[in-house]
Amino acid sequence: MSNKTVSVEKDGHVLLIGMNRPEKRNALSLDMYWEVAAAYGELHNDPELRCGLLFAHGDHFTAGLDLVQWAGVFAEGKFPDLPEGFIDPFGLDEDKRLSKPLVMAAQGICYTIGFEFLLATDVRVAASDLRLGQIEVTRGIYPVGGATVRMYQEMGWGNAMRYLLTGDEISAQEAYRMGLVQEVTEPGKQFDRALEIAKRISMQAPLGVQAALRSARIARVEGNKAALAQLMPDIMPIMKSEDAAEGVQAFIERRQANFKGR
Repeated sequence: MSNKTVSVEKDGHVLLIGMNRPEKRNALSLDMYWEVAAAYGELHNDPELRCGLLFAHGDHFTAGLDLVQWAGVFAEGKFPDLPEGFIDPFGLDEDKRLSKPLVMAAQGICYTIGFEFLLATDVRVAASDLRLGQIEVTRGIYPVGGATVRMYQEMGWGNAMRYLLTGDEISAQEAYRMGLVQEVTEPGKQFDRALEIAKRISMQAPLGVQAALRSARIARVEGNKAALAQLMPDIMPIMKSEDAAEGVQAFIERRQANFKGR
């Protein structure tokens, strides 16, 4: 499927989700928000899909929100309602978050909502020309897509306040140093490297991957004690799965496991 402002394509067990409004530096319109949410919903609900890759067509990931369209939305004090089956790209409701890993490839300008997309993904690859900016305070507003919570978790309080409160840019190398991105590539190679990682994730046992992701999120949101309490209860049904048996058999036979997600 291909939409006007977001491209969506399956590559094996990976769903490729591409911001596709390069003539506007991929400024996030309301249509784009709904289209990304629809793609996240497809990734979440399709049992054959195991990992997503969020990227952008053109030279820049996004210049941020299309403020002309979004001003009225923010004045109402809530994000637009999403139809059944769609998933909020910012994961602001932990009970309705995307259940599968999401890798992100970013290049060029990645401002405001793009930064918050990044913070809501799980593994990030950046081109060396990346320019991250949570610049809402320079436009008279403040971030409402999760940055005020997730940024300090990723990079520490002082670093987060340094950039949240000034709106200054973060280079790719500085983002790597602080752990915001996991790899830096030459411009133009970030997508291929991110796809390699996404495919590597998709080769692993889906039930195990999703359980690991869920456990880590519980620890982050509800604390270590809550996550630790769920470890053994959550492993019990997985141990009865076909994938668990396949993992053991593949180990015995010294071969690559062929997981089915059941």
